[in-house]
Amino acid sequence: MEKSYDEKTHLKKEIFEWGKAILIAIILTFIIRTFLFAPFQVDGDSMLPNFTHKERLIANEIIYDITSPKRGDVIIFHFDEQRDYIKRIIGVPGDTIEMKSDQLYVNGEPIDEPYLTSVKNDLHNLGMVLTEDFGPITVEEKHLFVLGDNRKNSKDSRMIGQISFEQVVGRADVVFWPLNSFRIIK
Repeated sequence: MEKSYDEKTHLKKEIFEWGKAILIAIILTFIIRTFLFAPFQVDGDSMLPNFTHKERLIANEIIYDITSPKRGDVIIFHFDEQRDYIKRIIGVPGDTIEMKSDQLYVNGEPIDEPYLTSVKNDLHNLGMVLTEDFGPITVEEKHLFVLGDNRKNSKDSRMIGQISFEQVVGRADVVFWPLNSFRIIK
């Protein structure tokens, strides 16, 4: 049985509409992926206990176009042309950073680091510290001072220096893989 002219026209319109919807979805995905959000995979243990090796997360690439980086933000930045790192912002421009007896001081004030409390307590019970003393260090304009949460095993501003704003890819906002680790990063 041959299809009528109306059925053929309707089928062509239906195919065209689906094609248009798929093309728009592809374009939107490209724009979102290229300009707004970027996937990132944690490589290594420098952010333990808060981020584990091979966890996948989403970095918000536009957040620092509309707001300034804040202490405590977890960021992704270009270490070199081949590697991106994930670290926590400890100091912003003008801050003076110092670590004494495993206590972080910013501008002379002690800073609570609740994301490290249990690890620090465990180490202190063994007579050890998580972070060796350093500083004082003053953060330069348009730079950030960053540390890994696993302070004993992290290549961060103590070794590589301060991170320029231009190196920052974005702020880590969501862990999406593995699914049982899904969470919003605070």
